[in-house]
Amino acid sequence: QVRLIESGGGLVQAGGSLRLSCAASGRSVSGYAMGWFRQAPGKEREFVSAVDWNSRTYYADSVKGRFTISIDNAKDTVYLQMNTLKPQDTVNYYCVARERGYYSSDSKNWEYWGQGTQVTVSS
Repeated sequence: QVRLIESGGGLVQAGGSLRLSCAASGRSVSGYAMGWFRQAPGKEREFVSAVDWNSRTYYADSVKGRFTISIDNAKDTVYLQMNTLKPQDTVNYYCVARERGYYSSDSKNWEYWGQGTQVTVSS
């Protein structure tokens, strides 16, 4: 069983930056795909970014050019560097992992989820 623990959320002004971290434990996630989704209250989960087993990266159009995903395989940790944050980025962010290792923008294809970390961007 994989456990994902996020950190790094918080309050920032519009135009600012935050870096989210997600540490995996329980078993190695080598070969897994890892990524981030976000969800606003009353809305569906939205794909943000992912990195697959071959280190290819993927981004939602809404964050492309502003967010960067990276992974430290030695630490089983994935990061999401978020720059030029906007008030509409204010939601709960969830770290995800997928054993199959391939990217998917469908939340149903990701088996493991963290508890979420809140990001609030003030205008």
